[in-house]
Amino acid sequence: MSSGRLIQFSDVHFGAEHRRACAAALDYAHAAQNDLILITGDVTQKGLPNEFKAAGDWIRAMPEPRFVVVGNHDVPYYSAMARLFWPWRAFEAATGHPAHDGEFKRDNLMVRGVTTARGWQARLNWSKGVIDLDQTRRAAAALRQAPVGALRILACHHPLIEMIGTPMTGDVKRGDAAAEIFAEAGVDLIMTGHTHIPFALPIDLTDRCSYAVGCGTLSHRERGTPPSFNQLEWDEREIVVTAMAWDGSAFAPSRTWRLPRRQDTRHPDTAPDPAVAGDKEKAAV
Repeated sequence: MSSGRLIQFSDVHFGAEHRRACAAALDYAHAAQNDLILITGDVTQKGLPNEFKAAGDWIRAMPEPRFVVVGNHDVPYYSAMARLFWPWRAFEAATGHPAHDGEFKRDNLMVRGVTTARGWQARLNWSKGVIDLDQTRRAAAALRQAPVGALRILACHHPLIEMIGTPMTGDVKRGDAAAEIFAEAGVDLIMTGHTHIPFALPIDLTDRCSYAVGCGTLSHRERGTPPSFNQLEWDEREIVVTAMAWDGSAFAPSRTWRLPRRQDTRHPDTAPDPAVAGDKEKAAV
């Protein structure tokens, strides 16, 4: 198995961003070598053109490689037509990343993105999450093909399962079913934003060990915690998640989680595709 390091930012909310923290976060990202800069949505506050420009400038100033997924605030807030027909056009133009089915792969790391935000939906609170199970299965099938021993990450904006103690919920439709599919596919981490609170917790839906990792915000919408981001380091045995919190002048470690790494992806046949397994069963009958 391999080792590596990445930084996760989320919920920068340009338009309500914490400017000093954002500038310091950019400096921090350039201070050490990272395998990836991961940004898990809500790069703007209301999806306005000037907010997307600021977000795009900040993202492009980050070191490469970068991977960005879309959040519920990244829709044009005041345009009904855009919400209905092209909700992610401005996001994709500003960030250079697709809203759907994005993928990053190296020998030591694979990340797949899914969209849990919607331009509109058939419930009153459009900020809540929805996940499409067809997109889930595509992402799971792709992550099954990660290099042997690589860290496998599913990135989206809303936590797929509810986390106790966070100031807001994702309330993701079909979230539990999706989380179970990803765990069975060998995914190590489901990394998200939305709650503005860092966390790292096991997902207890199957007997396979996957974890949910949430990121704080770099905006003034802290909800009782300082601006923060996650630093993640891993080797063949352990994943270490450190929340880096703003103390008014710099970022410093505020909390660390040490997660035993799942070992069932060491060999290529330890997490078989259910569709393939089903075909084998039919052939044996």
